[in-house]
Amino acid sequence: MTKMIQAIFLFLTLAAANSCNQDNGVEQVLLPTNLNVVVEELGDGLVEVNFSAERTNFFRVGFGANNQEPEIVTGSRTSFRYTAPGEYTITVQAHATEADFIKETRTVTITEQTLGLGLPSTGFESPMEYNGYSLVWNDEFNSNSLSSDWVFEIGDGCPNLCGWGNNEQQFYRRENTEVKDGYLIITAKQESVGGKNYTSSRIKTQGRKNFTFGRIDIRAAMPRGQGIWPALWMLGESITDISWPACGEIDIMEMIGGNVPGRDNTVHGTLHWDNNGSYAYRGGEKRLSEGVLADNFHVYSIIWDERKITWLLDDVVYHEQDITPTSMSEFREPFFFIINLAVGGNWPGNPDSSTIFPQQLAVDYVRVFQKD
Repeated sequence: MTKMIQAIFLFLTLAAANSCNQDNGVEQVLLPTNLNVVVEELGDGLVEVNFSAERTNFFRVGFGANNQEPEIVTGSRTSFRYTAPGEYTITVQAHATEADFIKETRTVTITEQTLGLGLPSTGFESPMEYNGYSLVWNDEFNSNSLSSDWVFEIGDGCPNLCGWGNNEQQFYRRENTEVKDGYLIITAKQESVGGKNYTSSRIKTQGRKNFTFGRIDIRAAMPRGQGIWPALWMLGESITDISWPACGEIDIMEMIGGNVPGRDNTVHGTLHWDNNGSYAYRGGEKRLSEGVLADNFHVYSIIWDERKITWLLDDVVYHEQDITPTSMSEFREPFFFIINLAVGGNWPGNPDSSTIFPQQLAVDYVRVFQKD
């Protein structure tokens, strides 16, 4: 009888304790597991983060910019565009509850070059001499200002050629050009001047230096981004007498910016002319096998004689054009240089939220060689 009473007492004690635990205790939270984080840099400061975990109710992600705390995101990926260089810590938190989570961090380094700012320290260089040719003119930009061989074009092309004939969005100013550390640097900025939302520069050798035939080498570092349109080109000196396109145009290098294939990674070389009263153009392009043109300095060249014009990127031919037809006689006349950095226009389209400003076009040298 005593043992039975003891058993009943023990049962009641355990039941009371269990009831107490249910009333006052907290269920144990199971934390998420197997948090996996992959960070991919997509260019122009854009970074994408992919993540997954087990037993997760929601994720928070922080990109380490502007003292931003991790924020709730939907899905298994998110992205962020950095606009300033620096080293940033990306934090991904997998939450069971608001207070209970696990986390992983990753570090990304955003450089000026990543953002299209600053100049690359690497790239192709061309020689100062070629067999059968002599150097007849060059500008190495080793002074602290432009030489007298160059003149500025100011404004937006109005009233005669508003938008410079292409619906471009920039206003050209002297202030956006500098010669520094051995480079000509043209900077495109997002600022309101002259009724335009962007400023840049355009310079030319018209009336100062013009050439007919030869090999031309221009070493330059490109900008990047949607709506950015740098050009190294030539116009016929006769433009003031017979206008365009009858004067002829030789585009040594053009690039239409954007973070898709055929844009930041592609150089275009083109001729424009008057084909017996009708506008005509023909050209070729060269796409890099990896990276974009802004990653390195490149040498953009043409070899131009009485019969044809050949385009080269880093001394490798990518296009040739016969100029012997009578209708292309303008290409056997003197041409002058133009260097400009346009913003927006018919071909590249206008900048968008992905475009980072300022952007810079840097030219190391322009060299003209002619046959001995």
